[in-house]
Formats: sequence, structure tokens, C-alpha cells
Amino acid sequence: MIEFEAAYDAVLAQWPAGTESLDVATPSGRTRVQVCGAGTPIVLLHGGGATSTAWFAAANHLADGFRVYAPDLVGDPGMSENTKLTDPPAWLDAVLTGLGLDRIVLGGHSYGGWIALTYALAHPDRVDRLVLFEPSSCFAPMAPAYLVRGLPVLLGNTPRRLQRLFDWETGGRPLDPAWMELMRATTTRKWQSPVLPKRPTEEQLRAFSQPTLVVTGGRSRSQDTARVARVAHSLLPDVTTRAVAEASHHTMPTEDADQLAAYLREFAS
Repeated sequence: MIEFEAAYDAVLAQWPAGTESLDVATPSGRTRVQVCGAGTPIVLLHGGGATSTAWFAAANHLADGFRVYAPDLVGDPGMSENTKLTDPPAWLDAVLTGLGLDRIVLGGHSYGGWIALTYALAHPDRVDRLVLFEPSSCFAPMAPAYLVRGLPVLLGNTPRRLQRLFDWETGGRPLDPAWMELMRATTTRKWQSPVLPKRPTEEQLRAFSQPTLVVTGGRSRSQDTARVARVAHSLLPDVTTRAVAEASHHTMPTEDADQLAAYLREFAS
């Protein structure tokens, strides 16, 4: 297994040519942000433990029409400061201010989807459109089977435990080798425990008027995706739902980015 920094850089090398890595000072800690492309500003938040580099495939599909910003969560695996993140919306607000961004398209996957939704509910004036890829704990609880298989990872992450979870959830579909090497390397360090997600209330969701795109995976085993779509449609005033038939929860950012980008372009046009 290669060192964490080397594994991180190997995935980052798959981003578009000219990608910049910026450090933004926030009250929550220094935050590393990958930046590339030109056009409409879009901020993409990664899932727990995935690092900003996980958006490499999406960045390649989006960079010709979007200015892509992808931060590493503070306290999570990545190159941001390894300090405890207690208020994700306040952290993200400081990141946007530090980047000079006023109004954006905001997207997130998994835990990053929860942060994106939570932030958008608190700061709708800064979010032009919201895009949620397999968002966790937003419209439905995590599946019990997923929680059972994820518990060993939470209790003590090892390469073997992580591989077992991915193999089960993806149905054995291969994930990008360089990104998987990075995921194995994250297990060699101690990171901060994340803020536990709390589902928004029905009242909060009904009051959110910004256009929202919710994308689920047809083979996801992390949650009841039919319920996710149903609840989103019943509560959000302006929502579009799409499904990627071949995607699971963990394949979506790296292996299904072409379809994600197509849905996003259609939604943002």
C-alpha cells in the first residue's frame, strides 16, 4: 500500500489539465479546494472519507461549461486541516466567502449531499440550484443492511473491511484502481469523527423553493431509492428526480460520472 499523499496525488492527476489546488482559511480550519474549468460556478462536496479527488471523472465531463470547486472536508480524509468539524454549514459558508463565490450551483454525494442540502436550507440566497447525488439521511434513512455492513468500518477501518463493504454495495463492480488505492491509504491515519446527519423536517423541505435535482442509483444498497424519490417529490416544491440504472451508491462519483454530468447539464441549462 502506497503512502496517503502519493495515493492522493495519483487520483488528483486524473483531473483536467490546469487544475489548481487552493488553500482557504476558515474558522473551522484550513481547507484544500480543487479548482478547474470555466463557466457557471459549481461546488461539489464529496462523500464521507472519499476526498475531493473522487470528483475526477465528473470534473473532466464538466470543466468545459462549469468552474468546478471541490473542497476536502475539514477533519475528513484529504488535505484539509485535520480538525473537528462541528458546524458543516458554517464551514461551507466560510469556504464560499474565501473563494469569492456569491451564488452557486451546489452539489454533493452521500454525506456531502446531506451537507449540501443542510447548507441550502440555511442559506438559500447563495444557492442557485441544488444537485444531490445519492444523498444520505436527507429523504430516507440508511438501509439497515448497509448500516450493519458499515459498522465494522466505523469501529475500526481497515483495507479489508472497506473492500468488503464496497464489494457488497457495488455488487462487485470494479471501482477506479487509483481511487481504491487512496481509500486503502486513508485507513492508515486517524481522522475526526463526522457530525452525525440529522434529516431535515418536512416544514424545512416544503419551504425550500430553489430548483433541486436528486439522482439515485438503480443498484444502490445504501437506502430505499424509490422512497428517496417519492419523499423528495412530495415535499420539495421544485424538484427533478433521475436514476442511473447501473449505479450503486459507491460507484456513482467515479464510475457513473458521464451520466451524472449529462443530468446536471440538462438541469442547469
